[in-house]
Amino acid sequence: MVVEKKNDLRQLNAEVLVDAGYEVELAEDGAAAWDALQLRRFDLLITGQFLPKVSGVELLKKLHSARLTLPVIMATEILPTWELALHPCLRAVTMLRQPYTMDKLVGLVASVLPGTAMARDANAPAANWPGQLSASRLQP
Repeated sequence: MVVEKKNDLRQLNAEVLVDAGYEVELAEDGAAAWDALQLRRFDLLITGQFLPKVSGVELLKKLHSARLTLPVIMATEILPTWELALHPCLRAVTMLRQPYTMDKLVGLVASVLPGTAMARDANAPAANWPGQLSASRLQP
């Protein structure tokens, strides 16, 4: 699941991950993500920190409280280090510093989800995805 408030970045991340062989569900805010996380099982959560309705850290606290376990990648410009220090349950989160390249995103997903096709071929660039695009070049 990809949770991102910016529609263009959310769509780009989904397109790149689908082209890399992953199934992707999207949410535009933390509340929609929380609703989906309670209804289905996901292998990975990729979330921003500054989301409408429910922030990324609040979403992770909800996951922990509900004892829902899944790997989490938090993509953010500002790392919430003070929040992570206050809440030990959040320390297992993998951070992806924005801006990031699509190569970095796919490589990190492959490393977090071992055993997938992309994880086995993480060093081989995929022909169908725009690996050199940078999220920082997207319009807000």
